[in-house]
Amino acid sequence: MSSAPTPQPVREIADGYAFTGPALDLGAVLLDGTAYADAQVRIPLAVLNRHGLVAGATGTGKTKTLQLIAEQLSAQGVPVFLADVKGDVSGISAPGAPGDRTATRAAEVGQNWAAQGCPAEFYALGGMGAGIPVRATVTDFGPLLLAKVLDLNETQESSLSLVFHYADRRGLELFDLKDLSAVIAHLTSPEGKEELKGIGGLSPATAGVILRALTVLENEGAGAFFGEPAFDTADLLRTAPDGRGVVSVLELPAVQDRPRLFSTFLMWLLADLYQGLPEVGDLDKPKLVFFFDEAHLLFKGASKAFLEAITQTVRLIRSKGVGIFLVTQTPKDVPADVLAQLGNRVQHALRAFTPDDAKALKATVSTFPRSSYDLGAVLTSLGTGEAVVTVLSEKGAPTPVAATRLRAPQSLMGPIEPAALQAAVDASPLTVRYRDAIDRESAYEKLAARAAEPAPEPVPEPEPQREERGERAEREEREERAGSKAAAGGLLGSLLNNPTVKSFARSAGRQLGQEISRSLFGTSKRRR
Repeated sequence: MSSAPTPQPVREIADGYAFTGPALDLGAVLLDGTAYADAQVRIPLAVLNRHGLVAGATGTGKTKTLQLIAEQLSAQGVPVFLADVKGDVSGISAPGAPGDRTATRAAEVGQNWAAQGCPAEFYALGGMGAGIPVRATVTDFGPLLLAKVLDLNETQESSLSLVFHYADRRGLELFDLKDLSAVIAHLTSPEGKEELKGIGGLSPATAGVILRALTVLENEGAGAFFGEPAFDTADLLRTAPDGRGVVSVLELPAVQDRPRLFSTFLMWLLADLYQGLPEVGDLDKPKLVFFFDEAHLLFKGASKAFLEAITQTVRLIRSKGVGIFLVTQTPKDVPADVLAQLGNRVQHALRAFTPDDAKALKATVSTFPRSSYDLGAVLTSLGTGEAVVTVLSEKGAPTPVAATRLRAPQSLMGPIEPAALQAAVDASPLTVRYRDAIDRESAYEKLAARAAEPAPEPVPEPEPQREERGERAEREEREERAGSKAAAGGLLGSLLNNPTVKSFARSAGRQLGQEISRSLFGTSKRRR
């Protein structure tokens, strides 16, 4: 910690972070390599639903920044969701290890450091790896997100949406991938083609592409993610008995080689949260803060419809009390419409070894408010655990740009032992609910049963016979009485007795009860 007088520029920056309400402590203002412990950089708790960005080159300390913010949110009673891509965030559940480096950092930034872990739950996609299995039904996941996982083009995405529309209307539940494959196969059969006549068709070539993509996904083991019991995202909003927010850690090392799957799954979590939570406006503290790691994977190769859905979800979910922090290497990884909604920024060091690096650095500097710093020079000279910060004040205005030496996390900076992680999973009350997969009757079984039914035998038409005069008179008398009855009933009676109208009414009634309403992302609105 510096004993020299605090320079005027540092005091001016510190004044911009002197909030009156609850706030999270990030660190101390840094100037010319010196950290000033009496000039603290903070984020107001109430503005964390205005979203944020944590960016920086590999190895600059982004993960430790997430850990620092997450453990303080937990202490304030705010639940947190973290995606653990590299397998080194599980330490947030255990007290940190004291040492000389930690003590030195704490003294430099004016931190009263004490080892402390957070209440945590550990999840894994479909049970792939250590953690409580997280599954979603294909119906709940929806066509837009699934098209992103399968890397479909826009035409194929539209055809997949048609398949979902058909299944929704016909009451064919799509729980797992075999259900979806069965519906696609049915719709390319002569019977299925006839059923699609009124709403378009599914070409055999497109169906073949989708089926091959589903097979690849299944062979990669990702099929275990789709099925039941479906995960209830309300479980991410829990607090511990002592009032601290539960930190939900999604363990992803087992699916690192399938980045499209886990990035799209994170978007499904957000979409489902958005659908299920009520509007609350601005709160004193958020209901949940969601850290979206490797965010660039979400936007890479995304269709226009997909990007529009992301933008709208990020814009609207803050009114549900949810804050989102996107984590990536540079701001240019994030589309401009999304970047404009990220009010809180923590930018770690960038490197400028190549012309492309220099362009990325220049683009990053242009996204910050005006500053007395030479940001281009500062961003290339920051050390590990240092960052340039600007956040929203309690009034919603950007704070001064502050080069910051960040505090040290109080939880363990590294993974816990596998045995300890497994013990935490076994002890969780959620394990009993989600551990065992179930396979109910759904589209696959229904279509298989329909195919197994014998075709009805044709009813022979009676041979025409010569009508006797007396029989003809009797028939004409019956028709006259029927006509009088219809006239008495009026037009309504005639319509209700019309076989075509009756058939339509029965069909509409069935569809009204079966069709699934879908949200912005095409995810199911049916609450579990």
